[in-house]
Amino acid sequence: MLELLEELFSYSFVVRAIAVGISVSLCASLLGLPLVLRRYSMIGDGLAHVGFGTLAVAIPLGLSPLKVSIPLVMLAAFLLLRIRESSKIRGDAAIAIISCSSLAIGVIIMSQTTGINTDICNYLFGSILAIKQEEVYLCIAISAVILALFVFFYNKIFSVVFDENYAKASGTNIEFYNMLLALLTAVIIVIGMRIMGALLISSLIIFPALTSMRVFKTFKSVIVCSSILSAICFFIGIVVSFAYNIPTGASIVATNLGAFLIFCLVSFIKGR
Repeated sequence: MLELLEELFSYSFVVRAIAVGISVSLCASLLGLPLVLRRYSMIGDGLAHVGFGTLAVAIPLGLSPLKVSIPLVMLAAFLLLRIRESSKIRGDAAIAIISCSSLAIGVIIMSQTTGINTDICNYLFGSILAIKQEEVYLCIAISAVILALFVFFYNKIFSVVFDENYAKASGTNIEFYNMLLALLTAVIIVIGMRIMGALLISSLIIFPALTSMRVFKTFKSVIVCSSILSAICFFIGIVVSFAYNIPTGASIVATNLGAFLIFCLVSFIKGR
């Protein structure tokens, strides 16, 4: 095992992937609990499809995918909340409309420009080989900002998640905090797509929160557990992927699934 880890850390691209992946996992797990509790967890999947669509704009123009995708996906998150709050379209339907439309437009543009090449597949399914050194610094800096914002607004987010009416009555600007959660989710989705891929990135948001809720019941304990669990599952997933030549994103999701089943078993035993 030690030899495997020593070999693993001897590759610079793996070290870059672990640095980015753990920071993204921590942020995704923090944002995941409020989204799951508000029954809006599939926003991650929808925004990931939007993120893929934005690549159709960035890659043919030779632009940085991150610099193009982040503002466009944040705009999509803003539109999702506006549609949800100001129309008769339900949240899940709004996600379906925007995500499917973005994906379809992206595929059309790619078919007429670059085609479905290796770089596009990296964003669809994830690839630790695709992470560049400058992207590592950018992703870690963005993750640090997201963590700081979540900690700073922790009490307000807690209030909005559990009792929106009370929060509104007490003077809290709930629209601002709903928008903040959506925009932070959009950013973390984009920077995590390199490793997990657009098809699997939402698992980093959903799994840790759902897994921790099997055993822990308070908001703070679930937050702490999901953060630790997310980082551990990511690291184990990377090691398993390297050892058995399994696609990275799929390996990480499978590890999270295993943790979920273990926590379900623990919850069942405790219940008895």
